[in-house]
Amino acid sequence: MKWIMTAVLAVGALCSLGAQAPATPMGVDWKSLSAEILERYRALVQLDTTAGHETRAVDYLRKALETEGIPTQTFALDPNRANLVARLKGNGTRRPLLILAHTDVVGVQREKWPVDPFGAVTKDGYIWGRGSKDDKPVLAANLMTMLMLKRLGVKLDRDVIFLAESGEEADVTGVGINFMVREHFAEIDAEFAMTEGGGATIENGRVSRVNIGTAEKLPARVRLVATGTAGHGSAPRLDNALIHLSAAVEKVGRWQTPMRLNDTTRSYFDGLAKNSSPELSAIYKALLDPKSAAGAQAYLREHSPGEYSMLRTSVVPTMLKAGVGANVIPSEAEATLDIRALPDEVIDRFYEEMAKVIGDPAVKIVPLPQSRPPSPASRLDTEMYSRMAQVAKGMYPGAAVLPSMSTGASDQAQLRAKGIQSYGIGPASTESEGLNYPPHGDVERLAEASLYPFVEYVWRVVMETAAQKQ
Repeated sequence: MKWIMTAVLAVGALCSLGAQAPATPMGVDWKSLSAEILERYRALVQLDTTAGHETRAVDYLRKALETEGIPTQTFALDPNRANLVARLKGNGTRRPLLILAHTDVVGVQREKWPVDPFGAVTKDGYIWGRGSKDDKPVLAANLMTMLMLKRLGVKLDRDVIFLAESGEEADVTGVGINFMVREHFAEIDAEFAMTEGGGATIENGRVSRVNIGTAEKLPARVRLVATGTAGHGSAPRLDNALIHLSAAVEKVGRWQTPMRLNDTTRSYFDGLAKNSSPELSAIYKALLDPKSAAGAQAYLREHSPGEYSMLRTSVVPTMLKAGVGANVIPSEAEATLDIRALPDEVIDRFYEEMAKVIGDPAVKIVPLPQSRPPSPASRLDTEMYSRMAQVAKGMYPGAAVLPSMSTGASDQAQLRAKGIQSYGIGPASTESEGLNYPPHGDVERLAEASLYPFVEYVWRVVMETAAQKQ
């Protein structure tokens, strides 16, 4: 499951990606476009768009689009956290396609970075910077797609809408997708949407797998609050809140919630069973057989926590809070649990089951406000999914193309809840890159050679889905 590749080998592998892609329709010269793609991507990474500064990206995008005759609209609940919408009109025979990306990035600890985190430094074949993976590649690809559609005068059967939205990472006041869905949904209403939430895996120098995101888990966090009697630390008490809380955290932390596959995850693991090494294929096949699933789950729990999480609603203790002094028994102690629920989970029933697992009346479950609505998985039988899979197979012959469910959360939840079939994408990387330089990590970077085919992929999907057929 885990393998190691040096940086030099990783870059070499990525450099071979372009050779997998045949020529693109309409005479797009990707080699000549590479300088502009890199320039615009780096310009976006160089913008510090941490929470409260997203309008910096909107200003850049507005100028880039309007300079080439593409009108834009800006919608802002907070003037520093604006959202931008641009639309290229089609003939209306089909409903619109929405391509979106969030402009905000998570914060940085500058002392952890070997380079300026907002310098977009090119070094060792990589572009280094906060947002270089999350979500500036999608933002740059969407921008380039809009510019090329306009420059080439592409005739469209459906409108193509570009949304650059704020606050995906931190939207406690609802400035981003929640604001757009609630107040300006008519501006982004579409049949299909495409944004972050998928990706591609590179093995032995080639893309071996393309994941198209079709579902995601729902954050349903809670606090466990234990209460007891305060007292002197020299006199042990049976109702010590910390003891009760510790026992509860131990129980839920080791609780193996029921495995439950949906259409996306069943297709995903079935595809892995058919396209993995013999050793891993055996594990994935065992997972799909009720008689042998327990052993396969145990393997994934130890060796692939992300895939293990795809099987079930997960419960992970993440924060503890208690006490005012080393010699004081606290009257209250609390723990925060990061619960990621399957799309069809009835969360109140899940909380009831968790209370049974804890089995202690001194510990209460206090749900935290949910930032995203429950949303169904997107369908696998749509034109959009078919086009995305078709383009991936054309660009990366021999690669397995699989639907996938994100264990994280994105603004696709709000779109799916409104009935928009939404699908996730992402640039290719090696497994070692994903482990060592992940989104939100101390240091974030993207291989330059991975950027160009990703932009081309977005362009091809939009062309296949929205352009008039000759």
